[in-house]
Amino acid sequence: MSSEDHLKQTDTEARFEFKKEQKSAFQAEKGLTEETIRVISEDKDEPEWMLERRLRALKHFQKMPMPTGWPEIPDLSEVDVNAIIPYIRPDIDVRGGVDDWRDLPDEIKDTFDKLGIPEAEKNALSGVGAQYESEIVYQNMQEQWEKKGVIFCDMDKAVQEHEEIVKEYFMTKCVPPSDNKFAALHGAIWSGGSFVYVPEDVTVEMPVQAYFRMNSEGMGQFEHTLIVAEKGSEVHYIEGCSAPKYSAFNLHSGGVEVFVGEDAHVQYSTVQNWSKNTYNLNTKRAIVEKNGRMEWISGSMGSKATMLYPASILKGRGASDNHITIAFAGEGQNIDTGAKVYHNAPDTKSTIESKSISKDGGRTNYRGLVHIADGAENSSTAVECDALMFDNKSTSDTMPYMEINESKVDVAHEATVGKIGDEDIFYLQSRGLDDDDAKQMIVSGFIEPITEELPIEYAVELNRLVELEMEGSLG
Repeated sequence: MSSEDHLKQTDTEARFEFKKEQKSAFQAEKGLTEETIRVISEDKDEPEWMLERRLRALKHFQKMPMPTGWPEIPDLSEVDVNAIIPYIRPDIDVRGGVDDWRDLPDEIKDTFDKLGIPEAEKNALSGVGAQYESEIVYQNMQEQWEKKGVIFCDMDKAVQEHEEIVKEYFMTKCVPPSDNKFAALHGAIWSGGSFVYVPEDVTVEMPVQAYFRMNSEGMGQFEHTLIVAEKGSEVHYIEGCSAPKYSAFNLHSGGVEVFVGEDAHVQYSTVQNWSKNTYNLNTKRAIVEKNGRMEWISGSMGSKATMLYPASILKGRGASDNHITIAFAGEGQNIDTGAKVYHNAPDTKSTIESKSISKDGGRTNYRGLVHIADGAENSSTAVECDALMFDNKSTSDTMPYMEINESKVDVAHEATVGKIGDEDIFYLQSRGLDDDDAKQMIVSGFIEPITEELPIEYAVELNRLVELEMEGSLG
């Protein structure tokens, strides 16, 4: 490795591995009780209906068992809700965050400076939100989009200022607390996250970005993202996530609800790099109306265990859905990801492309579901799963499940699993590359379908994260 490459590697490591001394204005006690829920809701000055929804979600959580039944799911025995801190409000004077980057406390500003948030905003993103621990600390939306009626704010502010919309959509139609145990947990103690509303026929031409950062040891982060794209609108939302490395486990259990109106188009892109002690257990789902289009672009790095299966319900005729995912698992990691699509109307279309890489005994798994309902004639789906392994210690599996209840449909599935071939390495070495560079080039080509869907600065970052994972430099 050249000295220049070493400096680049060290700089990138520093961006994700640094940690700050914890400073908070309010911190809930460990564990999950009704009293904890009431304290969180009171600290946020929430309306009574939101407290009631939290308490109902808590009851669902208490009744539901931990996820079981699927073959070889990640081991969640270490996940103890009573051992985590569910809510930390950072020490910042302005509740709901600030609009001017300069108004942030120095230690928080320094954290996001290192992660590149101000630079991302300077690169002409439509809006930027930054969450630190349980609260949004910075939120900005370009004035030109606000004039067109676009709303981009944190969820806590949305509950206060856009109550009618939030009350209609929040965990009622898309991801109810009864969906699964961690959706119920999320519904009980959610905090922060993003609210995006795009009016009819408005196209937000540049991406909207949110970044979520866990800084404290042994905490949980439960941000909620709600996107409502009205008829004929279009928006691209990008989410980044990170946490420093600690000895105690952290829990991330976010919730994402997307409503894609008739003829609307939403793209949801995620690049996440949780530390190797984080359990990443999210629920993400979209409802797509007539001729609407939903796209999920996901890059899953880091975490000790991930269970993540973005889902789309194709509700209206002609609705479409596209999933492109990449997962990387190294030593001690179990990355269980996939996609779910429900074809509930005629002429609907879905494509799923999954890429996974495993090394040093890591495990990746594609777990997916495609359901085509009776009457959803002329629907089509294509699923492609490709896995790349570095050694004999690593494993990669594909578990596609298809429920086809209509005969007039087009269904295709393809899966490949392989190792990096010696002949490929030899060919590239004969062209002047060393062994590491040759492997990196092969992996970069392997993940190109996802990187080409991201803005250039995110594509470069994702490639760099994969390179560092291959070198064993993170976590």
